[in-house]
Amino acid sequence: MSTSTLGVGILGAGPVTQAIHLPTLARLRDVFHVARIMDVDPAVAESVAGRVGADWTTSMDELLADENVQIVVICSPHQFHAEQVIAACRAGKQAVLCEKPFAMSQQEAEEIAAVSKETGVPIIVGAMHTFDPGWLAAQANWGDLVQAAHTIRYSIVLPPNARFEDFATEVITRPTWPKQDRTDPEVAAGMVRGGIMGLAIHDLPLVRAFCPDFTDVEVLSCVVPHPSGYLVNLRVGDRRVQLYGVNTQSWEPEWYFEAIGDDASLRIDFTPSYVQAGSATAHIRRGTETRVYGPYPYNGYEGEWRFLAELARGKAHPLDVNGLIHDLTFALEVADKASAAVREATRGELGANKEEVTV
Repeated sequence: MSTSTLGVGILGAGPVTQAIHLPTLARLRDVFHVARIMDVDPAVAESVAGRVGADWTTSMDELLADENVQIVVICSPHQFHAEQVIAACRAGKQAVLCEKPFAMSQQEAEEIAAVSKETGVPIIVGAMHTFDPGWLAAQANWGDLVQAAHTIRYSIVLPPNARFEDFATEVITRPTWPKQDRTDPEVAAGMVRGGIMGLAIHDLPLVRAFCPDFTDVEVLSCVVPHPSGYLVNLRVGDRRVQLYGVNTQSWEPEWYFEAIGDDASLRIDFTPSYVQAGSATAHIRRGTETRVYGPYPYNGYEGEWRFLAELARGKAHPLDVNGLIHDLTFALEVADKASAAVREATRGELGANKEEVTV
């Protein structure tokens, strides 16, 4: 085991660990080594740990007690995130990376912030695009576009995760999801909320960067596209925002973010997460001139791991936990209001259909 690299402990050995984080860490062997992997399924924990020569366990407490673990990565189901982030901070680790969302409520987020401040353990959330060199280059060069933009939109069109996961690695076990009836109001609401907190949340921090009045949110419309996903039109302060996400069988993935003003605009095209194909490419237009930034050699996942190393070694300033809370608050409000809107819209459609049948 290396003593010159940072030891990583991973809570949860599912597809994200197997297909994203372990391949990323394999490219950063001069910085990290995987010391221990925990999963509630012992067969999964042992098998995944065996791929990287790590110890394994089914106990969070055992992983947190391991002195060879300096950085804790939380890839467990969402409902366990807050408890595990707090436990990792109290264990005195050097840094914590938590997959999104890092909490399920405002109260949990505030508890995490308090513990992080008390223990001095820095936390980052796995919103990988905020660490993408393409986004960072755009941020450094967009000038007054934040003040000038009136429309923000982003589109995520991807095949199901399993397709990318299977090309990235041999995934051991993955959740199975029953077929859902999106004409049922509660199912439709659940699909929208799950899509926003599971997929849209990646880029909601980018949206918030262009929406200074992010607490003033109104859902103008919300529908569930076929076969699943979300199409949400929002008013956020004085900005118009559109969020679109859908899983299709297409082999033409699309993931882009746009901020549009009268005389300037930004478009960022991101590579699909599992492809590990380098950074986003940003186009900034002013009048008739367009400047292009990227692509750069690595993507946002590698960027967040590089930043984690700097944090753990005291070479970078910790992120403002209040900013992470604001990102979560914004995501929860969008998810709650959008799911409520699609629930009511679906009920209205059902009622209209019944009236037509009766007539």
